[in-house]
Amino acid sequence: MQSNTLEFWNGRIDGTAHEQLRWHQVVQSTEKIHNFDEHFVVIGFECDEGVRRNKGRIGAKDAPDILRKCCSNFPVLHSNFQLFDDGTIRCDDHNLEHSQEQLANKVQQIHSRNGKTLVFGGGHEVTFAHFSGLRNAFPKEKIGIINFDAHFDNRKVEPTIGATSGTGFYQIAEQESLHSLTIGIQTNSNTKELFDYAHTKGMHYITAENFSTKSIETIASEVSAFIQTIDKLYVTVCMDVFSSAFAPGVSATAYNGLIPDFRFIEIFRLCTKHTSCIALDFAEVNPSLDIDNRTAKLAASLVFEAIS
Repeated sequence: MQSNTLEFWNGRIDGTAHEQLRWHQVVQSTEKIHNFDEHFVVIGFECDEGVRRNKGRIGAKDAPDILRKCCSNFPVLHSNFQLFDDGTIRCDDHNLEHSQEQLANKVQQIHSRNGKTLVFGGGHEVTFAHFSGLRNAFPKEKIGIINFDAHFDNRKVEPTIGATSGTGFYQIAEQESLHSLTIGIQTNSNTKELFDYAHTKGMHYITAENFSTKSIETIASEVSAFIQTIDKLYVTVCMDVFSSAFAPGVSATAYNGLIPDFRFIEIFRLCTKHTSCIALDFAEVNPSLDIDNRTAKLAASLVFEAIS
């Protein structure tokens, strides 16, 4: 766990009056906070061991502090806005499972103190850890996952390799009934075996092609119908869901990924602004592959859309 992440929250200061404030001026440490009053708490997850095991391009572990910096200058628009930072969990020894357990424990603790969790990954191995913490916090609730992703991430866990960034939904589905909707699936990036497993486990999905061709009303109706079937909503965003023109800094780029235009933002808001949404994370921002922090800035802008 990093000792001080507030140092990464810094930026422009126009004054100290409420109408002049920016996020870096109001973010607080979680120390001594007993009740977060349903505000979001940032947790960094410096881990891309799952990406390495999945034979991807590593580097996403360096994203959390860059995401903090990219969020720092956002304006405080509402008088009741609060934001907390609980530090960063690091995977320095290739022990992915231990890091996931640490994150799950931290997620559970924050929700037990009436907070919402906002995790800055890291690779998409964050999903299993984040969900595990939510399951521990809400053992009797029906937790649904909306996953913005080009991939199902439902690969079978190979005993000789262990969990990876691509096994999170398989791990969840093998331990309980999975309630998920994946938006942005690329038909050229998922094998028939992965589609078959998704169908067997009742994983709902909207392909990138259908997202682009269906009306916004149809997409919104599908998303709303899914949300109505669950108690708690966890939204996870893998940045490789977007076109490489907007998100070049990811392990697996997609030339034909989603475009973060008004259509996408409307659907994203529909998910994250819903009263059942208690958890959000961003995965696969890889600063070493990024161009002018384009991918990190896109992720940060989505954080702003979700919690501002």
